Amino acid sequence: MVETSADSDELALQDDALVLNGIDVTTGTYLVPRLDLADVAAALRGDPSPAPGARELRRRRHDDEDHLGVAYGFDPQDLASVGWGVVVPEGLDPAILEALGPLLDHRQAEAGERFKRLDARPGESKDVLLARYGMGPGVADPRKVPYYLLLLGTPEQLSFELQYQLGVTYAVGRLDLPSPAAYAAYAADVVASEQPARTEQPAPAARSADDDDAAPAPDAAPAPDAAPAPAAAPGARRSLHLFATRHPVDTPTALSASRLVAPLAAELAGATASWEVTSDVGPGATRARLGDLVTTPAGPDILFTAGHGIAGSTTRPRAVTGALLCQDWPGPLARRGPVDEAHYLAADHLATGTPIRPRVVFSFACFGAGTPRLSDYPGAGPGARLELSDASFTAHLPQRLLGEPAGALAFVGHVDRVWQCSFLWKGATGQIAPFTSALLALMDGARLGFALESLTSRYAEVATELTQRLDSSRKYGLAISDADLVGLWTATHDARGYVVLGDPAVRVAPRGAAQLAPR
Repeated sequence: MVETSADSDELALQDDALVLNGIDVTTGTYLVPRLDLADVAAALRGDPSPAPGARELRRRRHDDEDHLGVAYGFDPQDLASVGWGVVVPEGLDPAILEALGPLLDHRQAEAGERFKRLDARPGESKDVLLARYGMGPGVADPRKVPYYLLLLGTPEQLSFELQYQLGVTYAVGRLDLPSPAAYAAYAADVVASEQPARTEQPAPAARSADDDDAAPAPDAAPAPDAAPAPAAAPGARRSLHLFATRHPVDTPTALSASRLVAPLAAELAGATASWEVTSDVGPGATRARLGDLVTTPAGPDILFTAGHGIAGSTTRPRAVTGALLCQDWPGPLARRGPVDEAHYLAADHLATGTPIRPRVVFSFACFGAGTPRLSDYPGAGPGARLELSDASFTAHLPQRLLGEPAGALAFVGHVDRVWQCSFLWKGATGQIAPFTSALLALMDGARLGFALESLTSRYAEVATELTQRLDSSRKYGLAISDADLVGLWTATHDARGYVVLGDPAVRVAPRGAAQLAPR
């Protein structure tokens, strides 16, 4: 979150500067130069707006410990109990709904009368959308609106803001793929992943080498080793891999490697004997290694990455933005000029038809999930916002990962820039519990949207604290320091930026697969 000394790998935090993840692909320098805390605070004091939906966030924070986003008495793992819905924007290509037919039919069979289609109007807010279906603010009531919601289309059709606000209460995902064929491939993959395992030949933890040569067509009957079936062979262990770069003289990756990924690996490795937890941190986190993890049969069921996302291309801005920079890049001081394409993994580095090994990819990187037209973070001067693009868009890398035959089931990533306050708080103290909880829940067979409730809870908590501090400052003149204002404001907007791309009801393993002991 803050600038550090470069004299050693154990970097010491300073309190007067902010360093953000993200590298400009055209210059090889940080997308955003080091920010002085006082300058950021001055910009915020001109318009220190709290997070939208402050009332909803306060309610969420109050109710979290009892039943999270859904009303008490409903089972968030059972779609017949909590429901599943699809949110359709006006003007969506009918071919997309046709391509998704197998998935929609599958979810309707599971959710029964609690399956619902919600039609959204252009520019409609969360409150207006839900009110048309009889639902006001408060915990989710699946009898009115399903808990699991899949948004269809681009963030220009259904905004990131709508996704953020629905996500306070509901388990929300977005499916934005480049063609009806990609939607059809995704639907086939999800449905195949949830078919009962064949008792005579249980699905192994990884695909066979033969599957790399010929991916099944979307409408083909899924072979047990090409589909991510939730049941593993007796005695087989599923796998989670953590991949983190650590570049020389680079504060953001030094912090994410040492304060996020290293403690995550240590905690998860001893959590369950039914999962293998491995990692590459620093020298081993190369582009070639990441490519192998994503595309070869030896890759993991869950892949967690931490490092720089890239942006700033003048020739291919959308194709490159959100690509994952790997350890091959020598760091911000060792190289100036365009980043070598061999140093990052982008969508077009994956050949069409390449089977994707991980079932879920979780990426801690700037723009990993998408880019808004206007940044959430302050620009030059009070109230100013930096224009990032001519239109909001979903990152191409997750689109490729999800839209291939035998592709991933979901991608969890960040919209806009990502900050170290995701895992640091009040200085150098690591706060990895939201990430640990989410990954353990996935390993234990929780549906993805529910597994991520720990991240939503953090958003609700820090946003509520920010709102309360601002209210106290305005009403009673209680001072809020630059450090507290900037810390709470950036933490709030950072926490809300994590989104699911894909169906939020997917799972990686059967319920209880990790056999977790009480901690």
